[in-house]
Amino acid sequence: MRIQVVNPNTTESMTALIAASARAVAGPGTVVDAVTPAMGPASIESHYDEALAVPGVLAAIAEGERSGADGHVLACFGDPGLDAARELATGPVVGIAEAAMHAATLVGRGFSVVTTLSRTRGRAHDLAARYVAAGACRGVHACDIPVLELETDPAARKRVVALARDALDRDGSDVVVLGCAGLAALVADVADELGVPVIDGVAAATLLVQSLITLGLRTSARGEYARPPAKRYTGLLGGFTTS
Repeated sequence: MRIQVVNPNTTESMTALIAASARAVAGPGTVVDAVTPAMGPASIESHYDEALAVPGVLAAIAEGERSGADGHVLACFGDPGLDAARELATGPVVGIAEAAMHAATLVGRGFSVVTTLSRTRGRAHDLAARYVAAGACRGVHACDIPVLELETDPAARKRVVALARDALDRDGSDVVVLGCAGLAALVADVADELGVPVIDGVAAATLLVQSLITLGLRTSARGEYARPPAKRYTGLLGGFTTS
């Protein structure tokens, strides 16, 4: 089994972090290919970033399909291009926010999301409204550390743990969801400090894709997720023409 994990930003060090998280949970016989798109933003911290990440994500999905990937993980908490990726892929495609939020509802009555910048909180709320029952997501809290500084800021661990503790108390929640792939390395630290389930979406999505493949399940090609209609694209998008 081959699972392609796509880092929607173009920072190679983050792709390496994502790869380590996915490979740590992948089962025997599962190969994880972690890829960095050839185009896109260095990090995704706005709607603008997210929109411009999608062409690179879709190109990576298409390449993964050509190289024989059985399923795909989108490793950005905004789940950019998820629906479009499902139109392209024959195997399952799962976003890390989607997987993390679903997993959180299985181990607690309510969860709090701990993310990076305050400006991304609205997107997390939007996704929670789509993925889980009303009231399951009790709150979204930002540490206000830029994505690319999570690896280098010596105060990151302490701030994330403190924010998660405050979120549990303020929201009355039972579970913490880490709202950025760049926070994956902190999952054990936060769990050890707080004594509650802490969910890294990269790990959750990898195992969910692996399970769907094992069950022989793939995205339905009926209706909305059917292959996109043949259409010519022009300019910078000329390479995305469908047939």
